[in-house]
Amino acid sequence: MSDRANTVELRVRYSETDQMRVVYHANYLVWCEIGRTEYLRALGKRYRDLESDGSTLAVAEASVRYHAAARYDDLIRVVTTLESVGSRTITFAYVISNAETGGRLASARTKLISIDATGSVVTIPRDVRESLGPGLAD
Repeated sequence: MSDRANTVELRVRYSETDQMRVVYHANYLVWCEIGRTEYLRALGKRYRDLESDGSTLAVAEASVRYHAAARYDDLIRVVTTLESVGSRTITFAYVISNAETGGRLASARTKLISIDATGSVVTIPRDVRESLGPGLAD
């Protein structure tokens, strides 16, 4: 597991909540996406550059464990860490918490697979794997 982490803070928008102003469960996965794209950006690897180089990272697996509810106007923190990098897959872990109280809201994990424009599985470019985690790439 990488010791590198990237942190993003977001304010819960009204549109992300239900009638009780509790965040709808699927939005946690959206926040994970923000976390991992910002993780890549912090390493100097913009997601759109990966796409322009012919590789797309598609979510192959996702899991979320909910600990507490986020509510409208809460400031949330998404801490993203890299778990593993393979020749064709990348796995990220996330901790989503209330930035003001520190209370954990959710723990999540996503595994992404590298595909080309036709949907065929392709190798993640070596420079991308190496920048993600020296020593993690196989």
